[in-house]
Amino acid sequence: MSAVSWGAGDFGGGLLTRRAPLFGVVLLSQAVGMAFALAFAIGRGETLPLPVDVVWSILAGVAGGIGITALYQGLAVGRMGIVAPVTGVIAALIPVSAGIVTEGVPAPVVLAGIGLAIVAVMLVSRAPRDGTGPSGLRFALVAGVAIGSLSVLLAQVSDGHAFGPLSVMRVTEAVLIGGFILVTRATWRPEGRLVPAIGAVGVLDMLGNGAFIIAVQAGALAVAAVLSSLYPVTTVILATVVLHEKVTRDHAAGIGLAGVAIACIAAGST
Repeated sequence: MSAVSWGAGDFGGGLLTRRAPLFGVVLLSQAVGMAFALAFAIGRGETLPLPVDVVWSILAGVAGGIGITALYQGLAVGRMGIVAPVTGVIAALIPVSAGIVTEGVPAPVVLAGIGLAIVAVMLVSRAPRDGTGPSGLRFALVAGVAIGSLSVLLAQVSDGHAFGPLSVMRVTEAVLIGGFILVTRATWRPEGRLVPAIGAVGVLDMLGNGAFIIAVQAGALAVAAVLSSLYPVTTVILATVVLHEKVTRDHAAGIGLAGVAIACIAAGST
């Protein structure tokens, strides 16, 4: 579920940052995500986040605000064939490494699935290189480190809590971005017709984070992280269906490897 949600958010965010001010997309999407996270927390009957969870959520909010801004900026001004795979692989390797260190080495079949998943992300994220325009590499590096750190921080949330801490995280992100807008006086107001789409991005992003937390609490960080890192597969599928983009051989191979990777991880995690 998280891979689907993040993939849809990545797809929508990448499109919106080409049509709307970057900080407006991030600020509004996080505010909407916060409202829905709070509603989900109440609906699930979650108790108030513990003080330690508030601390982890604030740290996650800082990492998330930096990561999502860098990712959207990279997608808007750079080349997807560089930004997407670099971000995806770094964002997967950091929590996978942390999970192996803190929780132990997974079964061999799971390790094989993790390796296949990382290769799948690289293949699915590849785009033709036209050799023109900025690469966006610096944004990809920042986004990858920040999003990977976000996954590790969210994994520290206490069992039974998911959407409550996400509400705190979203408030932190909104304050961070809002403060930056005030200080720099950056343009941020999006066109009214884009507001529903930006709101949808916020909801999908929030659902992805919530599903990730629940998955980590039910299993292993390394497994949840690598499955979530497969979100570019969803992005490519959406681009094919919605934008009628052609599926290249690399994309097809990556989608196939992703399926094998998921099967390996599922088989070794039962």
